[in-house]
Amino acid sequence: MLQNVAALVLDGVHPFELGVVCEVFGLDRSDEGLPVYDFAVVSGEGPVLGTHAGFALSVPDGLDRLEEADLIAVPAGESFLDREFPADVLRALTRAVERGATVLSVCSGVFVLAAAGLLDGRRCTAHWRHVDRLSARCPAARVEPDVLYVDDAGVITSAGTAAGIDACLHLVRREQGSAVANAIARRMVVPPHREGGQAQFVDRPLPRASSDTVGGVLVWMEANLDREITVEEMALRAHMSPRTFARRFQQETGTTPYRWLLGQRVLLARALLEGSDETIDSIAVRAGFGNAATLRHHFTRWTGTTPHAYRRTFASR
Repeated sequence: MLQNVAALVLDGVHPFELGVVCEVFGLDRSDEGLPVYDFAVVSGEGPVLGTHAGFALSVPDGLDRLEEADLIAVPAGESFLDREFPADVLRALTRAVERGATVLSVCSGVFVLAAAGLLDGRRCTAHWRHVDRLSARCPAARVEPDVLYVDDAGVITSAGTAAGIDACLHLVRREQGSAVANAIARRMVVPPHREGGQAQFVDRPLPRASSDTVGGVLVWMEANLDREITVEEMALRAHMSPRTFARRFQQETGTTPYRWLLGQRVLLARALLEGSDETIDSIAVRAGFGNAATLRHHFTRWTGTTPHAYRRTFASR
């Protein structure tokens, strides 16, 4: 059942992420025959809270309001990656999950759930910039870095800001059906379901060499992405045996020669898809994939979406 919804805010809350929850669950859309939620914003740290944007919020409802909520949504907040959270807030979240309520985090709100111990043994996600920090802070969690949201046993976590919309609409779809979720999405002028995961949004610079041993080879590889390059050829340029070169390359870049080269080719393909009108076949050749099918295979595995879908989303024209 999804009827009683509370947005739990803490000092430093990000207004937009709070707005995501308010927009999905806090508006009366009964004129379209859509559900009306019993919605409240609840403070975990007093009646007046600061925001990330510099203005204050007056929030009269306290933590007792959470005891009857079917859903507790936790928006992102300033310094959530490092700060401590009030013990009574963490206890309230734990009790909610134990009695069968759903908790949902938007972006860095996931760190509140982690502090409450709600991610232990569960799959979860976070903004791509924060997944390593979340893994370090909550080693018992199974962090999935490339997805927009994860729903695991009553705990829903989402990636960046817009992924909070995806997670909220997913919950509506799960509890009240696609027709309701689609109608809310239409009113919000957002897609009811987005293609791919957050990997397509990651600016993923590839590891550079920590010394000059293979640095010259990397420069040469970047200048020759459109041609066949073998490890033997790389090793010859570095004046090493292929086995020694492969070992040294791994030590200095943290990855293999093949994966480094593949990553550079995907990055070039992304740039061409974003900023040129070249055909997919032409881009495949320029980026060293040879043909569109090979480009599609590697591009999809690397970014979680197809070249065509990526171009529709990110093309500059």
